[in-house]
Amino acid sequence: MTDDSAKLTPMSVMVLALLNEGDMHPYEMVRLLRLRRDERLVKVTNGTLYHSVARLLEQGLIAEVGIDREGNRPERTTYTITDTGAAAVDDWVRRELPRIDRPAQFRVALAEAHNLERDEVVDLLKIRRVELDDELSLHRTGIDGARAKGVPEQFLLEVDRHQLLLEADLLWLDALLARLEGDEIPWGQAGFTDTDRYRAQRKAATQ
Repeated sequence: MTDDSAKLTPMSVMVLALLNEGDMHPYEMVRLLRLRRDERLVKVTNGTLYHSVARLLEQGLIAEVGIDREGNRPERTTYTITDTGAAAVDDWVRRELPRIDRPAQFRVALAEAHNLERDEVVDLLKIRRVELDDELSLHRTGIDGARAKGVPEQFLLEVDRHQLLLEADLLWLDALLARLEGDEIPWGQAGFTDTDRYRAQRKAATQ
C-alpha cells in the first residue's frame, strides 16, 4: 500500500478514476459524474471537485498537460493521472473493498473496483464475505441472547433490521461473486470504453 492512498477522500478517488479513463479538465469531470449519477456516492459540487483537483496536483498524483480556451469560455486546464496517482487509487480500492466498517467508502470502492484485475477483486470480496459472515454470526448470537433474557422486542427493532441487512448483503455478495467468477460481467476499461454509451457520455460532458 502507498502512503498516498491513505490521504485520499472518496471524491479524490473518483477524480483519479476519471483520469484513468483519459485526460480531462474539471468541467468535464463534473459533467461526467453528474451524467453517471455519481452524486449517489459523493456530493458533487464545483467547489469540492476543484479543491480535490488542487490537492491531487499538490500531492503529485495528477499533472497539468495543457490549457485550452474556446471562444468566450474561461481557460480550462486539462489534467492527467501520474503513475503515483494510478497506484494510489488502486491501493485505496484494495484497502476499502474488503472492509465492512466503512459503508460509504465501500460504495465508492465497489464503483471503482473495475480498476483492479477481476481475480484480485474476487479475492478481496471473499475476504469481505468472511467478515460479513462472522459479523452476522455474532449478531445472531447477541439478538438470540437478548430475546432469551426477555428484552422487550421494541428495544430490538434496529438490531433486527441490521441482521436482515447483513443477510441481504451476503446474498447479494454471493450472487456477485458467482457472476465475476463465471466471467458474466465484462471487466476493466475494455468492458466500457468501446461502447456507444460511453462515447456519448464523454462527448456530452465536454459540451
